[in-house]
Amino acid sequence: MSTIEQSVEVKAPLSAVYNQWTLFEEFPKFMEGVEEIKQQDDTHMHWVAEIGGSRHEWDAEITEQKPDERVAWRNTDGKDNAGVVTFHRLDDANTRVMVQLDFVPEGIKEKLGDALGAPDRRVKGDLQRFKELLESGGSSGEGWRGEVKRPDEV
Repeated sequence: MSTIEQSVEVKAPLSAVYNQWTLFEEFPKFMEGVEEIKQQDDTHMHWVAEIGGSRHEWDAEITEQKPDERVAWRNTDGKDNAGVVTFHRLDDANTRVMVQLDFVPEGIKEKLGDALGAPDRRVKGDLQRFKELLESGGSSGEGWRGEVKRPDEV
């Protein structure tokens, strides 16, 4: 399993940054290779993306969500991945977004790309595009502000 950890500081208030991140179907606007995300309900999504030159589809479930704090997920089938995005208020107008992503590279192209740091660069670029989207006023407004508790918190 490989792990990516990246962060970016966004010149936008915490709630605006969090709201934009929870608009999952808009991820293709800033995530390289992500073709489509269909949100099936509050906690389940279907992803279509090109990774390492190959098209992949998988289902994911949000395992924890706390407004203005964190969104965690894991795959339920298909591409093996899990992670968490956390949101940190720096001041009234600035927010740090931190991503930790665990995944299993598949096939020789993905394993070679992983060894060369391609996934790290891809996530770093995705976060930079997310920052540019928000700072350029491209935010779409309200995201979902519901809470999903971990099973041990229920």
